[in-house]
Amino acid sequence: MTPAETARPAYRRVLLKLSGEVLMGSGEFGIEPAMIGRLAAEAAEVSRMGVQLAMVIGGGNLFRGAGLAEAGMDRVTGDQVGMLATVMNALAMQDAIERQGAYCRVMSALKINQICEDYILRRAVRHLEKGRLVVFAAGTGNPFFTTDTAASLRASEINADLMLKGTKVDGVYDSDPVRNPDAKRYERLTYDEALTNKLGVMDATALVLCRDNNIPLRVFDVYQAGHLKRIIMGEPIGTLVERD
Repeated sequence: MTPAETARPAYRRVLLKLSGEVLMGSGEFGIEPAMIGRLAAEAAEVSRMGVQLAMVIGGGNLFRGAGLAEAGMDRVTGDQVGMLATVMNALAMQDAIERQGAYCRVMSALKINQICEDYILRRAVRHLEKGRLVVFAAGTGNPFFTTDTAASLRASEINADLMLKGTKVDGVYDSDPVRNPDAKRYERLTYDEALTNKLGVMDATALVLCRDNNIPLRVFDVYQAGHLKRIIMGEPIGTLVERD
């Protein structure tokens, strides 16, 4: 066997955070079948390698609670609509993953028993231990918290070895690389640096949760096929954010 065939994953349990916009692929709204199919195939492949993989998906491809609030909707109502959008995305991802031949469970922070399970930590961990992928839906179940914060919370609760954030860019920059071609990409950051310099990695609550629970975060370009597996195998792709 080749070294690549005998190599073992670098992580045992990982939480992957995806924005809802990622599911749009090249579209402007909703879910692009080709994109969710590729993501599901990569997730299923990682799961078959023995890695316990959980996911949190935003809802911005369908509704954004903050955006609805800015348009005049009550903020709590807007955030509740956004939470339901994450459930829709989670169910779509579950279907895509199971079409890849893997097992997947959706666990919601809101009670929607007819379509998915309630979030119960011990049950979630048991699913992961049995080799099932788990998609955490409905954020934290509370308004005023982002899905980034929900991802950090779930990563802390399940004691993840690594949190991944899949984005449109290949890491964290000191300024917007789309607007500034001279923007500097960081190979590594501390959580305190990200907070102090307001680099926009995640919201402050999410960063503090990861920092205080000593969970490393890697930000990477999820649009590049194969990056998920390469990171799981230990390749230094994107930007690593960790405690001092």
